[in-house]
Amino acid sequence: MPLSTLIKTIQDIMRKDVGVDGDAQRISQMVWLLFLKIFDDKEQEWKLTLSGYKSPLPSRFQWSSWAANPEGMTGEELIDFVNNNLFPALKRLATTAGVSAQGKVVGSVFEDAYNYMKSGTLLRQVINTIQEDFDFNSSQDRHMFNDIYEKILGDLQSAGNAGEYYTPRAVTEFMVDIVNPQLGETVLDPACGTGGFLVNAIKRLKNQVKTPEDDQLLQKSIHGVEKKPLPHMLAMTNMMLHGIDVPTNIRHDNTLSRPLKDYDRKERVDCIVTNPPFGGMEEDGIEQNFPKKYQTRETADLFMALIMHLLKPDGGRAAIILPDGFLFGEGVKTTLKKELLAEFNLHTIVRLPNGVFSPYTGIKTNLLFFEKGTPTKQVWFFEHPYPPGYKSYSKSKPLTIGEFAREKKWWNNRRQNEYAWKVSLAEIEERNYNLDFKNPHVVEEPAGDPEELLREYEELNRQLLATRDRLKQELAQALRGRQ
Repeated sequence: MPLSTLIKTIQDIMRKDVGVDGDAQRISQMVWLLFLKIFDDKEQEWKLTLSGYKSPLPSRFQWSSWAANPEGMTGEELIDFVNNNLFPALKRLATTAGVSAQGKVVGSVFEDAYNYMKSGTLLRQVINTIQEDFDFNSSQDRHMFNDIYEKILGDLQSAGNAGEYYTPRAVTEFMVDIVNPQLGETVLDPACGTGGFLVNAIKRLKNQVKTPEDDQLLQKSIHGVEKKPLPHMLAMTNMMLHGIDVPTNIRHDNTLSRPLKDYDRKERVDCIVTNPPFGGMEEDGIEQNFPKKYQTRETADLFMALIMHLLKPDGGRAAIILPDGFLFGEGVKTTLKKELLAEFNLHTIVRLPNGVFSPYTGIKTNLLFFEKGTPTKQVWFFEHPYPPGYKSYSKSKPLTIGEFAREKKWWNNRRQNEYAWKVSLAEIEERNYNLDFKNPHVVEEPAGDPEELLREYEELNRQLLATRDRLKQELAQALRGRQ
């Protein structure tokens, strides 16, 4: 069955169920079912490849026992089993002492998962569709799983406030390319959403894997934290789809809820790539986890303080997405920028144009690249231009990875040009650490002659009034015609 048809078939079945309300719930329902199918297929592989492997799930809760048989449980019996037996058992794995790493993964995924479907007959139809069309241990079907996952992410972008954990793929790929993680280094995304940054890091690191020992090193290298249940569930599935078989390092938690002083040196990381939530406020009390100089309820500022703290002292490096407000903001933002320039080399800020995150937010954003251990002497700025003919990005015309070729070509051979310029530390200090430097090579066009602008305004106003009068006449004629 073609991929688009398959997803539509599952969604159409779910739309008939009175318990599933909206895209986000349909996606959540689909993902926990796909996860259990993927996990079951992986278990078949582990039983052959891992000596003495024992499933953390009692046999009656394994997909192959309760779901695989198309003539198996259905109707009220199936709903009762899922709600009152399966889900409680899987949720308990999150807190059960001595459970295996595989069991912890399942518990983490189901900790806040929910079965929205109320019809056992429709649920059986969905299960049978998944069972009939997928075998994760088939290389062809594994590729299809990746396509399905991308389709689910595409649907998620249209569901509710998906923008808060969605970063355009071109941006994640470019940032990871520049940070360039190496095998043996730890990579962290402390607000990982569905795992886009980490997937790009995995792809880069896989190219460096030569031996089984290298692969084990890769498995331990990838770390992420996500506090919301649906993106966390998607991130866990995403990790398994991309070769992190037991993603216990992808935690379901709020990174900011842990006191900064509790992190020890062993928890410092080599690379951080992330798009921390911005524009939001943390719940009361979260700021108390940070020293007084950083205390604010603004999420992005707290993440910035955390990121700066978590990087390894000598050479830890990061690529972070932050809004314009961080560049020119004061108070805690000034404190953070002052320390950033004193203790890190903030070598590059890529200024992105409007529309990169459209339609989720119109806020202008920036990519900050910095390394820990040496102070900043100068900051290079690069203003990313629109492609020819574009006035903004949109869903049908998104930012593409090819557009970053200009930055990549310039990166290791820096020269000032129409897009790039540098600013000294002294200039930044003179402006009280305001980093909102505009491109000096762009000459702003004058607004125009005031009398000419007034004439244009009056002409537009005349056209607007004429259009309104025509609409009134047509509406009056239409109403007379109905009498």
